[in-house]
Amino acid sequence: MKMKHLTSLALAAGLMFMISCKSKPKDADIKAAVVAALQSSPGVSADVKDGVVTLTGTVASEADKDAAENTAKVTAGVKSVVDNITVTPPPPPPPAAPVATADDALKTSVADIVKDFPGITADVKDGVITITGEAKADRWKKLKMALDALKPKKVDASGLKVK
Repeated sequence: MKMKHLTSLALAAGLMFMISCKSKPKDADIKAAVVAALQSSPGVSADVKDGVVTLTGTVASEADKDAAENTAKVTAGVKSVVDNITVTPPPPPPPAAPVATADDALKTSVADIVKDFPGITADVKDGVITITGEAKADRWKKLKMALDALKPKKVDASGLKVK
């Protein structure tokens, strides 16, 4: 009878040992599975220690970050996930192009005309051409006609000395 109990006890102990020694997934196997599952998330890497997956890297959006974390969580053998993924901010918008004004075209035209009249300078603001400097009466008359042909709002010659 003692032998029967001893044999039963030995079998029970052996069975318990086999159940408790059920093979747990190895970290290397878990890592391989997680890395394979994360192939759709470029820029994300995984490390595994004792079944805990640590995710690192950068992604473009919060949705990408959440997707990578959820993918790792559902992988067999994963106990928990530590998410160290960073989301890169979107690039700043490009600077606005300078807005061309009506004065820009007028300034260019005025500069082309005034270059032939030494001693005279011209400025354009809000469609008004302001003339300064010194000119003979006949030269001023030619300049005035050329400037009027540009159809400005006004030609202000109050700073011009006519000889």
